[in-house]
Amino acid sequence: MKFILTLILGLLVGALIFAAGVVYNPFLSKQNLSPLAVTDAQTVTLLFSAAATDSIVYTNDGESSDTPFPEKVLQLWERPIRQTQALATVLRDGRNQPAGLGIKFSSASEETNPLAGRALMNSVWYAYLPGRGGMFIEQSENYWEYMREVVLPGYRSSASAWTGTWLANTTVGPGALGTAIVTGGSGEFAGSKMLGVESLSVKAWRVDGGILAADGRLIVELPSSDPLADPSADIAATEDLQQDPQQDPQQELAESAL
Repeated sequence: MKFILTLILGLLVGALIFAAGVVYNPFLSKQNLSPLAVTDAQTVTLLFSAAATDSIVYTNDGESSDTPFPEKVLQLWERPIRQTQALATVLRDGRNQPAGLGIKFSSASEETNPLAGRALMNSVWYAYLPGRGGMFIEQSENYWEYMREVVLPGYRSSASAWTGTWLANTTVGPGALGTAIVTGGSGEFAGSKMLGVESLSVKAWRVDGGILAADGRLIVELPSSDPLADPSADIAATEDLQQDPQQDPQQELAESAL
């Protein structure tokens, strides 16, 4: 009996050490600064509230800490979609004025690996801005730091809640620089290929209810509208001259005028 108790105690201690090592792994680095934070290109900034009660509609499997809103909204409890979240919310511009409508679908990624500091979600936004157009934002998001610095302290708290200030970029791909892939769908964005990044700022979280106060931010880098700033145009012109080095551009212009 003594050996059994010793074995059980050893397993419990080992499990606690393993869990502590996963959560406080010193070899896991924090997410880096997004390249869009220092870009010189024109950007579109869209703000939204990340609290479910501030959205138009939010739903999940009904068992997560974030409570669906409004109260009687249908929940995604079926097995194929129970790890999916859906959100519709008002998007605001940099002056905090309504700018459009955002719809977001998120699903848990199979590449999640706590040992590597990855709590991944694959998500897609459709953002429609009246008078400007619409765009699709495809991204992978990592919520490991959010889980470690907000959710776990909330569960350990005697009040079953967390308050403070936590800010980080959640976007980690699929772009090579850790950015989202943005595709213009209509209006001035139609046909454009752009980059984007999403960040989250949390101020209050509760075990029963999830996020109480938090703001999200989408930043989309717009393509240059100046053809002289597009290096591909210079490359194409150079290739044309190389194909016919004997042709004088001024002579060709004169011949076309005749």
